[in-house]
Amino acid sequence: VQLQASGGGLVQAGGSLRLSCAASGLTFDNYPMGWFRQAPGKEREFVAAISWSGDSTYYADSVKGRFTISRDNAKATVYLQMNSLKPEDTTTYYCAAAWRGATSLASWNEYLYWGQGTQVTVSS
Repeated sequence: VQLQASGGGLVQAGGSLRLSCAASGLTFDNYPMGWFRQAPGKEREFVAAISWSGDSTYYADSVKGRFTISRDNAKATVYLQMNSLKPEDTTTYYCAAAWRGATSLASWNEYLYWGQGTQVTVSS
């Protein structure tokens, strides 16, 4: 199984980025997907998650209204559209695949597979 995250970069505060995570080696539409972020020396933080069908989405309070998670099962890809970015959004973002029976998609320990991370830097 491989999850390949991309789309990170440097952006000014108030700007936008779109992260992508392409999956291979798994039956993509069997897995709820999530995005987490983690800064060095800090705990992994839940950002957003989406059900296997795409019908349900979940967000951390810190990103609600600014970030949008979506998925394209035909392309085996999950996206994170990030708008109105703030300097405090600066960190490494990781995509992950949870098991289908996961009950708490905000919990990192529900996830089976993780991507390698993509760096997002927001300048003030």
